[in-house]
Amino acid sequence: MRKLTTLMIAAVIALTGGAAAFATEYTKGTVKKVDMKAGKVTIIHEELANLDMPAMTMVFRTADPAMLEKMKAGDTIEFIADRVKGKLTVTELK
Repeated sequence: MRKLTTLMIAAVIALTGGAAAFATEYTKGTVKKVDMKAGKVTIIHEELANLDMPAMTMVFRTADPAMLEKMKAGDTIEFIADRVKGKLTVTELK
């Protein structure tokens, strides 16, 4: 029983560590459009590994509205996206 508990704890730690690695992986993209009024940005992006999505063009919300002021159409960016309250959201921007 003790070995089983130890294995289960090790598995949880391994899985948690793997998820953290994805969370900090930046994705490259090009800003296609910034919609300040709607609080959204359209990005042509590479694969989003943490969301299991292939490269495509998508509309995202931003975690902080100030991020929109840092972007304009044609900019090359690196960002982290995640689901926040069910919405695809840029959570970090380089």
